[in-house]
Amino acid sequence: MTYRRWFVMGVAVAMVGVLLAGFAIFYGNFSPRGFVEDRYNRAANRDIGREAIAYTSSRPPSAVAKEVTDAWQPADQYVDGSGVYLRYDDDSVVILPVAAGSVILLERLSTAYPRYHSTVGGGWGWGGGSTIRGGGPGSGK
Repeated sequence: MTYRRWFVMGVAVAMVGVLLAGFAIFYGNFSPRGFVEDRYNRAANRDIGREAIAYTSSRPPSAVAKEVTDAWQPADQYVDGSGVYLRYDDDSVVILPVAAGSVILLERLSTAYPRYHSTVGGGWGWGGGSTIRGGGPGSGK
Protein backbone atom coordinates (compact mmCIF):
# COMPACT_ATOMS: atom_id res chain seq x y z
CA MET A 1 0.00 0.00 0.00
CA THR A 2 2.79 2.49 0.80
CA TYR A 3 4.47 1.91 -2.57
CA ARG A 4 1.23 2.70 -4.37
CA ARG A 5 0.80 5.90 -2.34
CA TRP A 6 4.35 7.00 -3.20
CA PHE A 7 3.75 6.20 -6.87
CA VAL A 8 0.54 8.27 -6.95
CA MET A 9 2.28 11.16 -5.19
CA GLY A 10 5.18 10.97 -7.63
CA VAL A 11 2.86 11.05 -10.63
CA ALA A 12 0.95 14.02 -9.16
CA VAL A 13 4.19 15.97 -8.56
CA ALA A 14 5.39 15.16 -12.08
CA MET A 15 2.13 16.41 -13.59
CA VAL A 16 2.35 19.66 -11.65
CA GLY A 17 5.93 20.06 -12.90
CA VAL A 18 4.85 19.49 -16.51
CA LEU A 19 2.07 22.07 -16.13
CA LEU A 20 4.45 24.65 -14.64
CA ALA A 21 7.04 24.03 -17.35
CA GLY A 22 4.39 24.39 -20.06
CA PHE A 23 3.15 27.62 -18.54
CA ALA A 24 6.69 28.99 -18.34
CA ILE A 25 7.43 28.09 -21.96
CA PHE A 26 4.32 29.70 -23.36
CA TYR A 27 4.06 32.71 -21.06
CA GLY A 28 7.57 33.31 -19.78
CA ASN A 29 10.33 35.49 -21.09
CA PHE A 30 13.77 34.01 -20.80
CA SER A 31 15.90 36.96 -21.86
CA PRO A 32 15.96 40.75 -21.83
CA ARG A 33 14.86 40.55 -25.47
CA GLY A 34 11.81 38.48 -24.53
CA PHE A 35 11.00 40.83 -21.65
CA VAL A 36 10.98 43.87 -23.96
CA GLU A 37 9.02 42.03 -26.66
CA ASP A 38 6.35 41.01 -24.14
CA ARG A 39 6.06 44.31 -22.30
CA TYR A 40 6.38 47.13 -24.85
CA ASN A 41 4.65 48.17 -28.09
CA ARG A 42 6.30 47.20 -31.38
CA ALA A 43 7.20 50.22 -33.55
CA ALA A 44 8.50 48.92 -36.89
CA ASN A 45 8.66 52.46 -38.30
CA ARG A 46 11.46 53.22 -35.81
CA ASP A 47 13.61 50.16 -36.64
CA ILE A 48 17.19 50.84 -37.67
CA GLY A 49 17.65 48.58 -40.67
CA ARG A 50 17.25 44.92 -39.85
CA GLU A 51 19.59 45.07 -36.88
CA ALA A 52 17.84 47.29 -34.31
CA ILE A 53 14.21 46.34 -33.64
CA ALA A 54 12.18 49.17 -32.06
CA TYR A 55 9.56 49.21 -29.33
CA THR A 56 7.94 52.17 -27.58
CA SER A 57 6.76 53.10 -24.12
CA SER A 58 4.93 56.16 -22.81
CA ARG A 59 7.29 56.16 -19.82
CA PRO A 60 10.62 58.05 -19.71
CA PRO A 61 13.87 56.18 -20.38
CA SER A 62 14.84 56.05 -16.69
CA ALA A 63 11.55 54.31 -15.77
CA VAL A 64 11.83 51.85 -18.66
CA ALA A 65 15.47 51.13 -17.75
CA LYS A 66 14.45 50.43 -14.16
CA GLU A 67 11.79 47.95 -15.30
CA VAL A 68 14.22 46.15 -17.61
CA THR A 69 17.13 46.07 -15.16
CA ASP A 70 14.89 44.95 -12.28
CA ALA A 71 13.87 41.96 -14.41
CA TRP A 72 17.26 41.34 -16.11
CA GLN A 73 20.49 42.61 -14.60
CA PRO A 74 22.75 43.91 -17.40
CA ALA A 75 26.41 42.94 -17.68
CA ASP A 76 27.11 46.64 -18.10
CA GLN A 77 25.26 49.89 -18.58
CA TYR A 78 25.92 53.45 -19.63
CA VAL A 79 23.63 56.40 -18.96
CA ASP A 80 23.93 59.95 -20.27
CA GLY A 81 21.66 62.69 -21.58
CA SER A 82 21.12 60.83 -24.86
CA GLY A 83 19.68 57.69 -23.28
CA VAL A 84 20.28 54.47 -21.38
CA TYR A 85 22.49 51.80 -22.95
CA LEU A 86 22.24 48.29 -21.46
CA ARG A 87 24.67 45.55 -22.47
CA TYR A 88 23.86 41.89 -21.99
CA ASP A 89 25.89 38.85 -23.06
CA ASP A 90 24.46 38.68 -26.58
CA ASP A 91 22.07 41.62 -26.84
CA SER A 92 21.83 45.31 -26.15
CA VAL A 93 18.80 47.27 -25.03
CA VAL A 94 19.10 50.96 -25.88
CA ILE A 95 16.44 53.26 -24.45
CA LEU A 96 16.22 56.70 -26.01
CA PRO A 97 13.91 59.60 -25.16
CA VAL A 98 11.21 60.66 -27.60
CA ALA A 99 8.50 63.32 -27.22
CA ALA A 100 5.91 60.81 -26.04
CA GLY A 101 8.12 58.64 -23.80
CA SER A 102 10.83 56.25 -24.98
CA VAL A 103 11.92 54.19 -27.91
CA ILE A 104 13.54 50.88 -26.95
CA LEU A 105 15.94 49.36 -29.46
CA LEU A 106 16.85 45.66 -29.29
CA GLU A 107 20.00 44.72 -31.14
CA ARG A 108 22.62 42.01 -31.16
CA LEU A 109 25.75 43.13 -29.38
CA SER A 110 27.85 42.46 -32.47
CA THR A 111 26.10 45.30 -34.35
CA ALA A 112 25.17 47.50 -31.37
CA TYR A 113 28.69 47.96 -30.05
CA PRO A 114 30.04 49.49 -33.28
CA ARG A 115 26.89 51.62 -33.63
CA TYR A 116 27.06 53.06 -30.10
CA HIS A 117 30.81 52.95 -29.49
CA SER A 118 31.14 56.71 -29.96
CA THR A 119 28.62 57.17 -27.14
CA VAL A 120 29.49 54.41 -24.69
CA GLY A 121 33.21 54.28 -25.57
CA GLY A 122 34.94 52.48 -22.75
CA GLY A 123 31.75 52.69 -20.68
CA TRP A 124 30.65 49.30 -21.89
CA GLY A 125 33.03 46.57 -20.85
CA TRP A 126 33.30 43.66 -23.22
CA GLY A 127 32.27 40.08 -22.50
CA GLY A 128 30.05 38.67 -19.76
CA GLY A 129 31.60 40.63 -16.93
CA SER A 130 34.96 38.94 -17.34
CA THR A 131 38.22 39.93 -18.91
CA ILE A 132 40.25 38.18 -21.58
CA ARG A 133 43.22 37.84 -19.24
CA GLY A 134 43.35 35.01 -16.76
CA GLY A 135 43.46 37.18 -13.65
CA GLY A 136 46.11 35.19 -11.78
CA PRO A 137 49.16 36.69 -10.08
CA GLY A 138 51.23 38.64 -12.57
CA SER A 139 48.72 38.19 -15.38
CA GLY A 140 48.85 40.60 -18.27
CA LYS A 141 52.46 41.60 -17.70
